[in-house]
Amino acid sequence: MAKKSNTRTSIEEINDSLSSFEQKIEKNKKYIYVVLGVIVVVALIILGYVNLVRNPAIESAKDDIALADKEYYAGNDSVAIELYRQVADNYNNAPANRASLNAAIILYKEEKYEEALECLVNYDPKGTIVGPASQSLMGDCYVNLDNYDAALKAYDRAVSLANDNALYAPIFLIKKAIVYRAQQNYAAEAATYQTISDKYPEFAVEYNIDIEKYLIRAQQAAEK
Repeated sequence: MAKKSNTRTSIEEINDSLSSFEQKIEKNKKYIYVVLGVIVVVALIILGYVNLVRNPAIESAKDDIALADKEYYAGNDSVAIELYRQVADNYNNAPANRASLNAAIILYKEEKYEEALECLVNYDPKGTIVGPASQSLMGDCYVNLDNYDAALKAYDRAVSLANDNALYAPIFLIKKAIVYRAQQNYAAEAATYQTISDKYPEFAVEYNIDIEKYLIRAQQAAEK
């Protein structure tokens, strides 16, 4: 009997809770309808934005960047740069993001490092291949501008974005080591090569790079 009594009590408590909840709904029905109405309106706005604004903007940006690509592959770099910049300035989507990176690559090749950096600042690094490469390019720009501290930070971001890719992340670490050597920070250089040797042993084999040789050289320099 006690068991039935406990069950009944539990059911009554649930019913009481439901009744109380229903009463609250009844009292606040107008407020709830307003909230639901707002949710519906927001949903319609989002759908409208996707179908009427975002998707057409993406298609338009794709068309514009295709023209820039055409000029680039035709060897008209100066024209391509301007078109890429226009896409980057006029849109805020994936094609615009790629346009920023493409412009930076061309500008880097033309040794216009400050202008390349301006494009890279607006670039949103995504993925484990292109994202790290963009930050590495930023580091390369800083190296050419003798801003070694900024270069090291850029290479660190590249390493992080590479997500421990054994054949990719070490490339950025080697660039870090080179910068450390330029700064005559041989201890940091040696530590970086040691990280490559310990963490990515397959890298040296794959690319036929004698990491051990550079590690010993850095260690010897650090001891002087």
